[in-house]
Amino acid sequence: MPIVVNLDVMLAKRKRRLGDLADAIGISIQNLSILKTGKAKAMRFSTLSAICRELDCRPGDILEYVPGDEGATARAARVVDPACGRQRRGTASSSQNKMAAVARGHSCLA
Repeated sequence: MPIVVNLDVMLAKRKRRLGDLADAIGISIQNLSILKTGKAKAMRFSTLSAICRELDCRPGDILEYVPGDEGATARAARVVDPACGRQRRGTASSSQNKMAAVARGHSCLA
């Protein structure tokens, strides 16, 4: 899928937990988890707006278009970080690894 959901990255940057965000926007943690892992097929604009309001970000910080990845899933899509030009792979719910990288100040995820 050419759309990659970077919700886990924004949660790590804002030092927020998935459960706290779910409570704040009024959505179940299960549905927010489906969205975070890239398994969701659709998202309401009201949900995207609430996420952006709570995380103080823009929709482009949450959703990313990756051309040419029509057959790939959002979890396995390769993403080139514009800041450093390195490729990273959004593998199976690696939000803890991303949070640790942000905490260490890794330039590709911060």
